[in-house]
Amino acid sequence: MRSPRRCSRNGCPRQAVATLTYVYSDSTAVVGPLAAFAEPHTYDLCEPHARSLTAPRGWELVRHDGDFAPPPPTTDDLVALADAVREAARPPAPPPRTDDEERVPGHQTGRRGHLRVIPPSH
Repeated sequence: MRSPRRCSRNGCPRQAVATLTYVYSDSTAVVGPLAAFAEPHTYDLCEPHARSLTAPRGWELVRHDGDFAPPPPTTDDLVALADAVREAARPPAPPPRTDDEERVPGHQTGRRGHLRVIPPSH
């Protein structure tokens, strides 16, 4: 199952709503709406981190002025959610039978870890 993109800041568990891109040739940092796909040289940020970001000294910061909205769920997300619900609703499978469970009436055998209990012979 695909999980939503999270903020790139260390320890931040929030969902990403913005993407930070550095344009090195122009010494510019750009914070805009969340990109459609995660790219290797961009950073996904949650709203608090996107709003509080500052650019390195000597760099210009271009920030999106509108609201940062979380991305809408994709078809893949909805299918994954439906599959997870179906899996959770499925009754558990019975455990497989072992040789120890095929007992002779009147005799008790058991198994604990790697040891077996063998009934006494009469």
